[in-house]
Amino acid sequence: MPDLSTSYLGLQLKNPIIVGSSGLTDSVEKIKNLEDMGAAAVVLKSLFEEEIIIEMEETIHSMTNRNFVFPETMDYMETIVKDDLLLNYLELIADAKKAVEIPIIASINCVSSQKWTYFAKEIEKAGADALELNLFFLPSDNLRGEKEIMETTFDIISKVKGIVRIPVALKISSFQSNLIRYVQHIDQAGIEGIVLFNRSWLPDIDINNLVISSGFVLSSPSDLGNTLRWVSMVSGRVNCDIVASTGIHDGAGLIKQLLAGAHACQVVSTLYIHETSHILKMTDELSKWMEVNEFDSIEEFRGRLSQSNSGNPAAWERVQFMKHFRNFV
Repeated sequence: MPDLSTSYLGLQLKNPIIVGSSGLTDSVEKIKNLEDMGAAAVVLKSLFEEEIIIEMEETIHSMTNRNFVFPETMDYMETIVKDDLLLNYLELIADAKKAVEIPIIASINCVSSQKWTYFAKEIEKAGADALELNLFFLPSDNLRGEKEIMETTFDIISKVKGIVRIPVALKISSFQSNLIRYVQHIDQAGIEGIVLFNRSWLPDIDINNLVISSGFVLSSPSDLGNTLRWVSMVSGRVNCDIVASTGIHDGAGLIKQLLAGAHACQVVSTLYIHETSHILKMTDELSKWMEVNEFDSIEEFRGRLSQSNSGNPAAWERVQFMKHFRNFV
């Protein structure tokens, strides 16, 4: 049988499928099921920067009213009630580590480097194998340019890396003016992994009630192309590990991303559509494809069709459809 193992953030994975941050990873029971279904690692459902800051401020305020304040900001974790959001998150990490053998990656959705960063240390102490920072800068603010985005990104990296020893990955969006340069700067800042890309909330319009609504929650296989292009173009240009995310719905999508240069792939939407047992089908498709093509390990073909290795680098940068639409009316 082919060897499906790979490595990501220095962690040995039994196969390249990581279940991304979602409602699928918010309890020990769900995580155990994902391990049984073949998942190689999980990213816990994200905490949001705002949630961390609000809870910290409320607790500090409560402690101040009691005429005492702990010397360390986060020491209150040992005394607060069991329904506290942050304590529950740390307990989820600790309990999951006891229940499963696969790596547990914590996740924080952040947009600044405010005092929430200290919570990263608590995540490490709880036993997380790694930390994923989900960054999303929508380029809608004309007063916030590339320089400001880079400064914020570096500040987040610096503060988090300065207090934890576990590996840190950044999950980013494709909304950057020069994505390759942005990723290269992140790599040079000492980050261990980059995830391309996060999936943002997308608005829709309810034409019956004339209101803005939520739409397009799940990705589709048609979303694969954008991620595939940038994984291929980043591969070979950075030292950090690359994980592909968004649009990976079957074994073929998984194989394509590995050929483009991904070390592993995050999946979520396809598991909501097909259930968690779909992981087994995807790994089976990968194994059979490797057998047919006589690959004994993923490293034998990973990145073979990246921009730097494909022999046709211009194909990855093509943006026009003229050749394909020439015969269309």
